[in-house]
Amino acid sequence: MSLMKSFGKPRILIIGCGDIGLRVAKQLSKHYRVFALTSQKSRFSELIQSGALPILGNLDQPESLWRLSDLAQTIIHLAPPQSVGVRDNRTRNLLRILAQGSKTVRRLIYVSTTGVYGDHQGAQVSEVTPVNPQSERAKRRVDAERTLRLWGPAHGVGVTILRVPGIYAADRLPLERLHAKTPALLPHEDAYSNHIHSDDLANLVCAAVYHGKPQRVINACDGGQTKMGDYFDQVADAFALERPPRLPAEQLQKIVSPMLWSFMRESRRVTNTRLAELKTPLRYPSVAAFLKTISKNPSGQQSD
Repeated sequence: MSLMKSFGKPRILIIGCGDIGLRVAKQLSKHYRVFALTSQKSRFSELIQSGALPILGNLDQPESLWRLSDLAQTIIHLAPPQSVGVRDNRTRNLLRILAQGSKTVRRLIYVSTTGVYGDHQGAQVSEVTPVNPQSERAKRRVDAERTLRLWGPAHGVGVTILRVPGIYAADRLPLERLHAKTPALLPHEDAYSNHIHSDDLANLVCAAVYHGKPQRVINACDGGQTKMGDYFDQVADAFALERPPRLPAEQLQKIVSPMLWSFMRESRRVTNTRLAELKTPLRYPSVAAFLKTISKNPSGQQSD
């Protein structure tokens, strides 16, 4: 008997089950039979504890993905592209396998990045703003989005794309950077950054399973309009740390990594008006709202 026919519950397959995937699995396993693709047997126990049944496979090795073709009606694709090139070969490998099934897949949720918009010099961007990727990393994401949006209608699959900015949580704050006293940009040269809390992102991914419209792009962010240096200042203040020094761009570029510099030089204010379609209010509508919970609980530990 195939895996597809073994369980009565509707089935969901999570591709790329890291921190967000584990949070999603815990929620959805109450109502779905959840499978999770992993390339590491060492993660089986962790995935089982989250409510997911592990499936061993590697998106870089298409021959290892054969069990996925008829496994689930809904796919949640959280896996990043490979680290080089301008095409997302991992997404292409996944879709090639899914296309071999008997039209089992009806819905696919893809978690992309707001980096596809590129630099807008602080201007607002929405889901209808043309993409303008300026790094190979962002170009791979654009390739994945375009591939999915073509593949979905051709195979009768509703594809919902969530574009995600910087993800933060109690254990995903720039504390190491603050302790290292890494400088930020001068205020007049600084870039706007955009955020979403891990809990809220997991909730939005789950909501997209129920409410995501087919062939639809949604900015999964809190809509805040905070410059990056101000974000660091807010975190520093919440933990009673020294605020980072500020330097002009010409000096700062020489002392930070090229990847960090690429984030610091792309400035955009991402709007989230389509978020209402997912019918899921944010637990933390701003970084400041979350940091207030930190100040009340100095250990930084959150209660469920």
